Amino acid sequence: MFRVGHGYDVHKLVEGRKCIIGGVEIPFELGLLGHSDADVLLHAISDSLLGAAALGDIGKHFPDTDPKYEGADSLKLLEQVVLLISKEGYAVGNIDATVIAQKPKLLPYIEKMRDNVARACNVDVSAINIKATTEEKLGFTGRLEGISAHAVSLIEKI
Repeated sequence: MFRVGHGYDVHKLVEGRKCIIGGVEIPFELGLLGHSDADVLLHAISDSLLGAAALGDIGKHFPDTDPKYEGADSLKLLEQVVLLISKEGYAVGNIDATVIAQKPKLLPYIEKMRDNVARACNVDVSAINIKATTEEKLGFTGRLEGISAHAVSLIEKI
């Protein structure tokens, strides 16, 4: 049995924060604002996996009102999500994700992101696809106000 889930996340770009996407710290003058490390890509992926398993979203499992998640490493949270879906009898089949950002340019970091996600999800890197695009300077991402990400995941009964 297969199930599909979709995830979406957005974080504001601000000064004084690190820019961590896909578990990779990217050199940039702005970073992502959030209670955890604000890894927009990993949050979208986590939500897609939770959605596929009908387990809610990351806000339900890792609320931003809980001090223990302040500054949390989103790769660790993704590992917890994979454990949650495995308790329901599912494993990750594949993930396809897109990061929408005018800047920074993400192409040099995509392979490391794929490796990080594959490791956290206990799958071969060939099951992970990550893309990056701009919105041609349109909208909040084009104005460098934030970065967003979409993810679609397939999980399978084990």
